[in-house]
Amino acid sequence: MIYGYSRVSTKGQAKDGNGLEAQERMLREAGAEVIYTDTFTGTKTNRPELNKLLVQLNDGDKLIVTKLDRIARSASQGIELVNELLGRGVVVHILNMGLMDNTPTGKLIRTIFLGFAEFERDMIVERTQEGKAIAKQKPDYREGRPKTYGKKQIQHALELLEKHSYKQVEALTGISKSTLIRAKREQKK
Repeated sequence: MIYGYSRVSTKGQAKDGNGLEAQERMLREAGAEVIYTDTFTGTKTNRPELNKLLVQLNDGDKLIVTKLDRIARSASQGIELVNELLGRGVVVHILNMGLMDNTPTGKLIRTIFLGFAEFERDMIVERTQEGKAIAKQKPDYREGRPKTYGKKQIQHALELLEKHSYKQVEALTGISKSTLIRAKREQKK
């Protein structure tokens, strides 16, 4: 049996060629008959669909993944997983690298690529933390997503609530009932 595994950790990956649709298309083109999909970060070891797939794989089966970092971001985790699969007689095909094997060259290539994947992830975390630290120094810094509606829009919607139902105000303004309830509660404070 030929299995495929795809994974995304962020919505942004759908735009940069790492999206699930792109991965699944590539896996099917490479011959995958059944595809397991997760939407968890690669640093998490408990990925439900990957766990189901690993139980399913038998001697002679083939696992196809678009990139090595789709199944692991930690070098040690990736090396361990690929070695375990090869030891069980599973053929591992990483589309951007080729077939994995237990030759000294195959092990070296795996180790180098997984080392770079782990380094890339660490650099993303570091840059994110640095950016957040810089942003926190600004007086108008606010943690979380920016507000969708301004104070004037919320105030207008709250005034409409005096003569209309939540549903009507939501239809008129586009502001959800839960946002209106939260704004009303904050206004009372």
